[in-house]
Amino acid sequence: MSRDADDVNKLTESTYKNVMEQFNPGLRNLVNLGKNYEKSVAAMTLAGKAYFDAVSKIGETASVSPVSRELGVVLMEISDVHRKVHLELEENFKRFHREIIAELERKTEMDVKYMTATFKRYQSEHKLKQDSLERSQTDLKKLRRKSQGKQATKYEIKENEYLETISSRQSEMQKFIADGCREALLEEKRRFCFLVDKHCMFSNYVASFHEKAKELLAVKLPSWQDKCSDVTNVPDTVMSMIEGLRTPMSGTPESSPLANNRDMMAPPPAPQLKAQISPLANMFNQDVPRTSITSTSTSDHNSGMTDGGSVSLSPAVSLASGLNVARKPRVRTIFPHKAGNNDTLLSFDEGDIIVLLIQEEKDGWLYGELEKNRQRGWFPSSYCRPYNEPLVTNSVEMSVRSLSVASFPEQEEEELVLLPPADYSDRTESSPVISAFTPSSKTTVSTWSHYSTNSTVSGNPFATVKLRPTVTNDRSAPLV
Repeated sequence: MSRDADDVNKLTESTYKNVMEQFNPGLRNLVNLGKNYEKSVAAMTLAGKAYFDAVSKIGETASVSPVSRELGVVLMEISDVHRKVHLELEENFKRFHREIIAELERKTEMDVKYMTATFKRYQSEHKLKQDSLERSQTDLKKLRRKSQGKQATKYEIKENEYLETISSRQSEMQKFIADGCREALLEEKRRFCFLVDKHCMFSNYVASFHEKAKELLAVKLPSWQDKCSDVTNVPDTVMSMIEGLRTPMSGTPESSPLANNRDMMAPPPAPQLKAQISPLANMFNQDVPRTSITSTSTSDHNSGMTDGGSVSLSPAVSLASGLNVARKPRVRTIFPHKAGNNDTLLSFDEGDIIVLLIQEEKDGWLYGELEKNRQRGWFPSSYCRPYNEPLVTNSVEMSVRSLSVASFPEQEEEELVLLPPADYSDRTESSPVISAFTPSSKTTVSTWSHYSTNSTVSGNPFATVKLRPTVTNDRSAPLV
């Protein structure tokens, strides 16, 4: 066999081996990876459905809002469009499984058997032809050895016959090798063409999917973006409703200290709830001894009677009287307070200053105006302490300081304070009225100690203490 035929035969065998040892195992791996691809896409679409279902639920929540109704509709439309996109993606991967993965898996199993049998048949036929050609060549050599030294014409006819046989078998051998190589190369190309054709089809599916997704999104996207272009835009109906319900929270000029505050404003009624009583009230008044508080309270009370020119004063002297020529009494908050949904209550932070507009307590509540934002409302008296003004050495200032002190003829062993409950709901039930004051000689208004088990105070060692109900027989408090 010539060198060219031998090279072609080697090419044929390498082609068959390439298909059997490289291509078919690669197809098996491709099938496994394709199945994993399908699983990951299925998990992605499932997670995407769950995500956009949640988006749709949020949109339903927003759709009941008078301001965000349109945005809620937009969220539901976005969810619906993406749901359609995910459905289209699922259809594409169903075709991917049906037309590519399943086909590759089926053909790979068949092709392994087919290529193994084809390669063995080629090798056996090539061996038979090769052996036949070699026998003819061997017979010719033997004949030529016999014809040496004898009559040449006697073996000439047989030699010609052997030469014709060898030539014929060589031609058949070359034709077989050429056809076998061509067939092997075509088999290889046929398999790669199948793989390319299937993935071109899948690419066409993907392109169609993206076109549909783009069409679905591009139609709606401008209108979606337009809905949230102006965040401050509020519907006219909502604005008119808000304007109709809006009440001025500030802007009311401060009345003259000589005028009667009761005539200048009409505060809302005090809350129905009574303040609870805490036995830990004295923990905030430990800087002043009990004996000095009582004695100073009595002297300040008498001084207030003298300066005011009044024969008798109520137990809690009003600081809105005409003697307060300097300014309205103020208090400093010592705990934060949240009004919640009650418009008549006042919200403030710790350390805020409140101007008292009505000094008489109403079941443990005071009415005042917050200095920092001019908001007015009721607040629990136990949440604040008197604000100490810089001392001025004149009789008017001293009278203002003394008028605010209230004293009791008798005082129980444990003083009581007003404590508003944590719940500011509009319940009509009211607890019994229990009022008590802790007078101090250094303050301009009565000192309201406080403690709330529901209030969280930084550093308070008694924040988690559970208190027992306290009963008092003190009847010296004025009847409000």
